[in-house]
This record gives sequence, C-alpha cells and structure tokens, in this order.
Amino acid sequence: MVREFALRPAQPKDFAFCQRTYFEGMTAIIEALNLDMARQRESFREQWQLAEVRIITTAGNDVGWLQTMPVGDAIFLGQLYLEKRFQRQGIGSRIVRAVIDEAAREGKAVTLGVVKINPARQLYERLGFRATHEDRHKVYMRRERNPGPT
Repeated sequence: MVREFALRPAQPKDFAFCQRTYFEGMTAIIEALNLDMARQRESFREQWQLAEVRIITTAGNDVGWLQTMPVGDAIFLGQLYLEKRFQRQGIGSRIVRAVIDEAAREGKAVTLGVVKINPARQLYERLGFRATHEDRHKVYMRRERNPGPT
C-alpha cells in the first residue's frame, strides 16, 4: 500500500520525534555493532540540523523525517527514517525518488552512507545507487543524475 505523503520543514519541537524515530529504527543496529549508546545519542544531537530536516507526513500525521544537504556536486541524504508502522508501504522509495528528482532539477547526483547491515541498502541499490567506498561500518553510495530508469 503506497500512501500519499508530503514534506514540511522541521521545527525545533520536531527534534524529539526525529530522535525517537531514529532510535526506534537504529537501536538493533547500534547494539549489533556494539556501539556506545550514550555516544550515539550525543552524535545524534550534534548531527541533527534544523535547516536540513524535513518531516514526512501522511494523512496529516508525522510518520518520518529526512535530512539532506548540498555537498559539492551532489545532494547528501544524511538521514531517512520512518516509524516502523509506516515502513514497507512504499513511502521510503517514494521519498528517495523525490530526493533524486530534486537533485536532478539542480543538476546534481545524490550521495548517502548506509550501515552495511541495514536492510535499506537494498532499497538504495534498487533505485540506482552504487557503492563508491566503505569504512568499517558503512557503505557510501552515489546515484548519478541520469543513471537510467529506476
């Protein structure tokens, strides 16, 4: 079931929602990688930048969020999280396609980093992202402006 969605600019009060949604989706991965949870919470606070965050809504309800920023010749998709009950409904795919379209209008590629064990990696590959490099925990990916049909 693909729901209609909208994006709205984040407000300071959205920080708690974003943090809750992030840790709802990432706690199992953080634990699997044996990362320090307190450090992850601190890092989240440092990386969450109001001007870069948009809230994903459907039927008037906040269901997720994304954070994007221009970096060189690309738009960097730094974060994308949906509440669990709204996952596997096509919203994530449509959001990523919207970011791809937004970048294309600006003549830019889209880049991102995804934790190697995160199932979202399959979504990004399906949408035309290709690995460029990796580090201990993440694979960094890029989708050129016109890589072909998605």
